[in-house]
Amino acid sequence: MARKQQSSYGVSRTIRTILGAILVLVITFFAISICQVVGKALKVDITGQRLYTLSKGTKAILGRLHQPVKAKLYYAKTAALKGPDQIRYFNNYYEFVKALLEEYVAVSKGMVELQVIDPRPFSEAEAEAMRYGLTRFPITQEENFFFGLVVQTEFGVEKVIEFFSPDRDEFVEYDISYLIDTAITRQKTSIGIMSSLPVMGDTSYMAQMMRMQGQAPRGPWGFVEQLRSKYEVREVSTDVNDINDVDILLVIHPKDLPEPTLFAIDQFVLKGGRTIVCVDPHCLSDQPPRTGMQMPPPQSQGSDLNALLRTWGLEMPANTFAGDKELAMPMRVRQGDVIGFLGLAPGCFNTDNVITTELNRVTVFFAGALNKVADANQAKAGETRIERTPLVMTTNKGNTFSINSPYELMMNPEGLMNRFYDGTEPVTMGYLITGRFKSSFPNGIVIEPESSDDSSDKPKDPNDEKTPKLATGLKEAQQDCVVVVFSDVDFISDMLAYRNFPPFGKAIVGDNSALMLNTIDDLGGSADLVSIRSRGNFRRPFTVVDRIEREAEEKTAAEILKIDMAIAGFNRELQSIVASAAEGEQEVIGSSIMQKKRALELKIHEANRQKNLVQRKRHESIGSLGNKLQNANTLVAPVVILVIAVVLGIRRSVRKRHYISHASDA
Repeated sequence: MARKQQSSYGVSRTIRTILGAILVLVITFFAISICQVVGKALKVDITGQRLYTLSKGTKAILGRLHQPVKAKLYYAKTAALKGPDQIRYFNNYYEFVKALLEEYVAVSKGMVELQVIDPRPFSEAEAEAMRYGLTRFPITQEENFFFGLVVQTEFGVEKVIEFFSPDRDEFVEYDISYLIDTAITRQKTSIGIMSSLPVMGDTSYMAQMMRMQGQAPRGPWGFVEQLRSKYEVREVSTDVNDINDVDILLVIHPKDLPEPTLFAIDQFVLKGGRTIVCVDPHCLSDQPPRTGMQMPPPQSQGSDLNALLRTWGLEMPANTFAGDKELAMPMRVRQGDVIGFLGLAPGCFNTDNVITTELNRVTVFFAGALNKVADANQAKAGETRIERTPLVMTTNKGNTFSINSPYELMMNPEGLMNRFYDGTEPVTMGYLITGRFKSSFPNGIVIEPESSDDSSDKPKDPNDEKTPKLATGLKEAQQDCVVVVFSDVDFISDMLAYRNFPPFGKAIVGDNSALMLNTIDDLGGSADLVSIRSRGNFRRPFTVVDRIEREAEEKTAAEILKIDMAIAGFNRELQSIVASAAEGEQEVIGSSIMQKKRALELKIHEANRQKNLVQRKRHESIGSLGNKLQNANTLVAPVVILVIAVVLGIRRSVRKRHYISHASDA
C-alpha cells in the first residue's frame, strides 16, 4: 500500500514538473511577443552620434502630415547575396536605412506606411522599380541590384531617391525628409530675383534698343535658365516698397539700394522668407554697356548690403578681398597666378552641411571676406540668438588683402601677389545664418513723397499722399529666419559657371552653379528641413585598432627604410661590378669579380631576411592585439555572469544568516 502511494506520488510529481515546464515555455513565448510589440515604442539609441534618433526638424515635418504617405524601400536583398563584395557591403547600409525609416513610421503615428520590397527578376516589383527610375546595376544576366526609395501621397505625388549612395550616409535623414516635405507641398516654389545686373536678360525695351543698334539682346544668365526648369522665376525691382508672392528671394549685386527697398528685404526676412544674398567688392560682370566708340565713364563695381548684414552678425569690408596662394589660378591673359582668382577644392567646403558636402570645384573671382561682428540679435545675457555656419572658405593659409584703387586688380596682379602674406586661419566667403532676427529698422522708415511744385505754407494733411509717412513693420521675427550670404557674384556668371558651345548652347563648368542650386533646393523646403542635422557616419571604424596599427608601422618604418636603402646600395654596387665585367674583364669574372658579386648577393639576401623579420614582428604584434581583443570579448560575458552570481550568493548567504539569527532569538 505504501509502495502504491509512493508510486502515485512520483507520477503526480512528474506530471507537475512537465506541466510546469510547459507553462514556463508558454509564459516565455508570450513575454517575448509582448516585448517585441511594446519594445518598438521603448527603443533606446545608444550610438555615440545618435544615428537612429530623428532630428527635431524631421519630427516637426512628420507632425504636420495631414495626409497618409507611403514609403516604398526597394532593396534587391536576394541579388545582393549573389553579387561581389562591393554589393554585399550594402546589406549593412540597408539595415541602417530600414531602421531609420521604421523610426519615421513610429514617430508619424501611422501617417507614414513603410513597404520593403525585394524586386526579383521579371517580377512586377522589378518593373515598378524601373518605372520609377531607380538606378539599376546588373549583377548576372537575370539579377539586377536596386537600392532606392519612392515616396507617394494619396494625391498621386511621387518623389524618388534613385539610389542610396554611401557617400551621402551622413545626410540620409535629410534626403528622406526632403522627399516627404516636398511631396506634401503641392504648389510650385516661387523665386524672386532682385539684381542691379541684367541677370534676367535684356528687358523688352532694352532688347529693342539693342536690335536698333544692330546688336543681339542679351539672354538670361545660365543659372536663371536652370532655375526656370524647376521653379517659377520672376523679377523683383530694385525700388520696391514691399515683397510679396515670393518664397525665395535672390539679392544679387545690390548697388545703392534705396532705403524703402532695404526695408522691404528686412521685412521679407523677418516674415520667414528665405533669402540668398550675393554681394561683391569688385564684380567683373558689372561692366557698363558701350555706346558706339565712346568709353564709358569709370564707375564702382562693388556692392554691399552691410546695412542688413550687420544686423545678422556679418560684415563685408569694402575693397578687401580673400586670397590664398595655394588656391590661386592663372587667368587666360596672364601667365602668373592671380591671388584673387581662386579655385576652391575639397577642404574649402563645409562637409557637414548638405549645401556644400558634395562640391569639388568652385571658382571665385576677387571674392570679399565675410567677418563676424557683434549682431543686434544677442540676448541680454550675451548668448547669441542666431547661428552662423561657414559654407565656403579658403585653406588655413588664406588671408585678406586690400586695395586703394580697383585698377590694381587688373593692372598690377603681380604686385598684389608679391605683397600677399599667408594667414593662419581660413577666410570665409559664404555663410548660412539661422535664428530669430531683429529688424535693421526697429523704428521704421520715413517714405518721402514724390517731388511736387506745391510751395504753399498751408499745413499739410496727414492723409495727403504728398505728405511724408512713417512705414513700420515687424521689429523681431516670430519664427526662425534663414539667410545665405556669399561674398562673390561672378561665381554664378556665365563667365565662370558655364561655357558656350554653339550651336549646342551653354555647358556647366565645375560646381559653381551647383553651389547656387543646392542652396536654393535647401532653402526651398521648410525651416524644419533646414534645421535637420548631419547624422554622422554609421560606419564606425576601429579607431583604437587603427591607432595601434599605425604605431606599429611607425616603429618599424625607420628600420625598414634603413634596410631598403642598404639593399639599394648593394644593388647599385652589384650592377657596377656586372657592367665592369661586361666592358672587357670577362676573363677574370671567375676570380675577384665573382667573389664580390657573391658577397653582395649574400648581403642582399641577409638584408631581405632582416626585413622579413621586422615585418613579421609587426604582423605578430598586430595579431596579438587581435587575440587580446577576441579573448577580452569572449571573457566579458562569463565574467559579468560570475560577478552577478557571486553578488547574489553573498546576498543570499547574508539574508540566510539574518533569518537564522532571528529564528534562534525567537
